[in-house]
Formats: sequence, structure tokens, C-alpha cells
Amino acid sequence: METLDHFEEEYTPTSDEKTMAMLSHILTLVAGFIAPLVIYLIKRDESPYVRKHAAESLNFQISVAIYAAVSIPLIFIIVGVFTIIAIGILAFVLSIVATVKANEGQFFKYPLTIRLVN
Repeated sequence: METLDHFEEEYTPTSDEKTMAMLSHILTLVAGFIAPLVIYLIKRDESPYVRKHAAESLNFQISVAIYAAVSIPLIFIIVGVFTIIAIGILAFVLSIVATVKANEGQFFKYPLTIRLVN
């Protein structure tokens, strides 16, 4: 199990913390970056566990938006179509995996993520 920065090895999140961490990941499927942003702003001072999950989810959504924006001009040379599809599938699958990890009390680090929010 990967531990969070400066958390003790045996840190066990509460049920409410797990729920909020899960929501920060799964709600991105309907609300994009807005859900983790709201959760981050509300819970960042209350729970380091929720803050870390919401920040990671927000960073991933910002990264996905950047990757999609770069792929849009590439649609004219056909490559963009494939990259947009790949980004969409990757975002969906990784959001589900992160949701499951949050429910298990673990931390999931999204790959290829630009970490702007801490």
C-alpha cells in the first residue's frame, strides 16, 4: 500500500473521508474538474486524506484538459482522433481505479499527471 506524504504507516481514514475521496474521483465522470475542485476547497483544511485525493483528481483532470486541447488541432491530420479517444478511455478507466483505491483507504497516483495543485 502506498502511503500518503507525511502520513503514518498505519493511518486509517474514516468512512466519511473515504466517501469524500471516492466522490472526488467518480464525480469527474459527470462534472469534470468542478467536483474535485469543490471538494478540495471545502475539505482541504479538515482532512489531509481527502485533500490529497481531491488534489490528485484535480491535477489529473487539468492534465486531461491540456492533453485534449493539444489533441484538437491534431484532428486535422487524423492523429488527433485517436489521441482524443485514447484520452477519454484512459480518463474513464483511471477514474474508476482511483475510486476503488480511495474506497479501500489507499492512495492512487494517476500516471502522466502534471501536478499543479498540492
